[in-house]
Amino acid sequence: MSSDPADSTRHHWRVEDIALSGIERNEDLFFMLLSASFVETGSDTYASNLAEHYGEHPEISAWLKRRWETEELQHGHALRAYVEAVWPLFPWQQAYDGFFAEYSQLCTMEELYPDARLELVARCVVETGTTAYYQTLGGLTEEPVLKALLGHIRNDEVIHFKHFLQYFKQLQQTRPVGRLQIARILYQRLKEMRESDSDVALRHVWAHRQGVGGAYGGAFFAQPSAQFELMAQRIYRLVSSRLPADMAVRMLLKPLLLPRKVEGLLHAPIAKFATRLMSA
Repeated sequence: MSSDPADSTRHHWRVEDIALSGIERNEDLFFMLLSASFVETGSDTYASNLAEHYGEHPEISAWLKRRWETEELQHGHALRAYVEAVWPLFPWQQAYDGFFAEYSQLCTMEELYPDARLELVARCVVETGTTAYYQTLGGLTEEPVLKALLGHIRNDEVIHFKHFLQYFKQLQQTRPVGRLQIARILYQRLKEMRESDSDVALRHVWAHRQGVGGAYGGAFFAQPSAQFELMAQRIYRLVSSRLPADMAVRMLLKPLLLPRKVEGLLHAPIAKFATRLMSA
């Protein structure tokens, strides 16, 4: 994929430009923002695996190292800066260290699809999910600093989606994979979004928020409390009820490379199905 002139010359946002001193406290998003800051901060491990996975495709591998990993880590840096400004007493580093010890065990080469084309399809699903998630979070707050930050991250995720899709289209031209296989990957990864990395992050945020890190952490992780389960379900219901299903489905249908008319016919029923699946 040749470099996109608009992409290469655009002025990318900077963490230093975020007006953290003007933040208004809003604890409603505490768990979601802390969890997101953990996942994004740990993205370099996943990025390294992906870059190695696409070693036979130098252009893809170079973009993953040069842009994707850099911008994902920037998301983590920015979210950490925000949550530490809003909740300075939260032991971010201690909680993150516990999270990463568990999360890093899940970031293995074995988790990637051996077929380079199908892994790109899976990446499209992940970027669709993160785009929808950050757009949803942006809709849950009127706090201007946070809203601007979430808008920056959401826009980055859209650009990442477009890159993964374009690389997939390139590989499809030389050795195409069938639509049935693509649809199966889309369905599998959509279901997995309910059991995502954020679940691991949420548990570590909760443990330290409730003061059960330290000596009591092991007991908590062996059997999460009923209060934690109620909190997690409340958050999932809140997010799923506000997800931009129409936008997400438009993105999810792109890897199928359907004729425009067929894509239009499938949009409404798939949007309804995706909404039911995510809210179940």
